Amino acid sequence: MKKLGFGLMRLPVTKKDDPTKIDMKQLGKMADVFVENGFTYFDTAYMYHDGIGEKAVKKAIVARYPRESFLLATKLPTMFLKEEGDQERIFAEQLEKCGVDYFDYYLLHNLNVENYAIAEKFGSFAYVAKLKEEGKIRHMGFSFHDTAEVLDKILTEHPEAEFVQLQINYLDWDDPTIQSRKCYETAVRHGKKVIVMEPVKGGTLANLPEEAAKLLKEAHLDWTQAGWALRFVAGLENVMTVLSGMSNVAQMEDSVSFMSDCAPLDEKELALLRKVTEIINNQKKIGCTACRYCTEGCPENIAIPEYFALYNSHVTRETDEATLKEQYAKYTKEYGAASYCIKCRSCESACPQHLPVTELLEKVAEHFEK
Repeated sequence: MKKLGFGLMRLPVTKKDDPTKIDMKQLGKMADVFVENGFTYFDTAYMYHDGIGEKAVKKAIVARYPRESFLLATKLPTMFLKEEGDQERIFAEQLEKCGVDYFDYYLLHNLNVENYAIAEKFGSFAYVAKLKEEGKIRHMGFSFHDTAEVLDKILTEHPEAEFVQLQINYLDWDDPTIQSRKCYETAVRHGKKVIVMEPVKGGTLANLPEEAAKLLKEAHLDWTQAGWALRFVAGLENVMTVLSGMSNVAQMEDSVSFMSDCAPLDEKELALLRKVTEIINNQKKIGCTACRYCTEGCPENIAIPEYFALYNSHVTRETDEATLKEQYAKYTKEYGAASYCIKCRSCESACPQHLPVTELLEKVAEHFEK
């Protein structure tokens, strides 16, 4: 299997800031480019695009290609489990939404300390193992956002997991919070294959500071910034698939061009990425990947990812302040302002990047509302 997987988390939309308005025509073209270049792995989830993502899979992929010609992965949303029977109900919904009678890969979604406790309470590993026995899924695993210590505990207690999906990219490789390297090495030690998510960190590594971009361009004129990021993770020995969340046809074409023949980076190239990491970290940007997990339970309907993106544009001076403040004012007409935060911290428990969201919202409010 070729290593590139199509992560269906940030699909093109016809209306900005409305994830349910998926551009099905462009998604179909993206799927065609992906398949025509010999790639087969599609990854979605119950909650993607506000619950519409799996339906888009049915229209753009399942209805257009023979079922045996592609691999489909989706996830059991552990964070949504409230009572007995939820797992069975959700799985039945997923089969119907996607228009399939089995999934090739099925994951417990976003395991961390809190969600692992939920999975244990409802016997989720045993439930998914039963689905595998019944032929309703082919392979079982989980996606993970926590420390290497927690990952070691889960893999020790549940060796039946066949693979782990981890956030790995060169910016987070030695990050003390994300712990990409430590988590990868833990999975390898347990003999598990790894699926990589966020290889471009939500687009951050495809939009580098000018100084960093210049360094990479001087080294390889024909490589894109995203291409560098994909090569870094694809070169890791135990990686079976690299998920890239392409949002348009151009990004898809770029990704398949790099991943069709992807040699590992050499030591000189890896040293260059360490320098790029240093440059990015010195910018003090908010490390938000716009996954939108934080907005699900926000009682004040605060547009957290949008506000963080505006703040980052302020930090990097990519856009003039008047334009940024005008855009912020527009958002606050539809969403709660950053200052509306009541510090319930539901966003922080949901954030895969472990960001101090409430503290950061105070910074946003201080800058844009003064």
